[in-house]
Amino acid sequence: MLRFDVITIFPDFFRGAFDYGIIRRAQAAGLIEIAARDLREWTVDKHRMVDDRPFGGGDGMVLKPEPIFAAVEDLTGASERDRYAAGTRVVLLSPQGRAFTQAVARELSEAAHVVLICGRYEGVDERVAEALVTDEISVGDYVLSGGEPAAVVVVDAVVRLIPGALGSETSAVNESFSEGMLDYPHYTRPPEFRGMRVPDVLLTGHHAEIARWRALQALKKTERNRPDLLEKK
Repeated sequence: MLRFDVITIFPDFFRGAFDYGIIRRAQAAGLIEIAARDLREWTVDKHRMVDDRPFGGGDGMVLKPEPIFAAVEDLTGASERDRYAAGTRVVLLSPQGRAFTQAVARELSEAAHVVLICGRYEGVDERVAEALVTDEISVGDYVLSGGEPAAVVVVDAVVRLIPGALGSETSAVNESFSEGMLDYPHYTRPPEFRGMRVPDVLLTGHHAEIARWRALQALKKTERNRPDLLEKK
């Protein structure tokens, strides 16, 4: 079973976010556990402060290291990444992290415990990245108001790759990015809609021809929409 702990200053953000679809079924089946943890529980001052002004000046506030270190230590049993139990990953969600890809999602799906730290404001004290986390991950080349939406993205992508989470064991294998390209086009009934017909090959029942057509269409769609993937491949 894979356990997720999401450290956040807005735990209510996740109320209902994980109660639908594949994530809900995975929880019901005992494949995963998810808990949103309020960072303020690990503060020690009467105002429950989790942020402060940045040294050197500048706009905004920065999340303090003390409550984050305390939270991770409580949740993992250690506050140094070299001492985490096998299968534990502590992830800082940050625009400065490495790109979150299908390959990274697969890495995390093989873990036993994933702690997700949601950044806020101008960011998180750099000592968290230097000494505490095993991974610093960005879900895209843009800036969000916080790491909470990114945490939902990461959990969703990872859960899909856990054996038994999907209805079909081949579903995750055949999706976009699994083989380094985009997925092929999909069609369903009716065979004709507003003058647009389903490609004839899909109606033949000839599995080898269909497979060839799908491979070619996946290549064309990738070339049109994400040529960078072909360059990497």
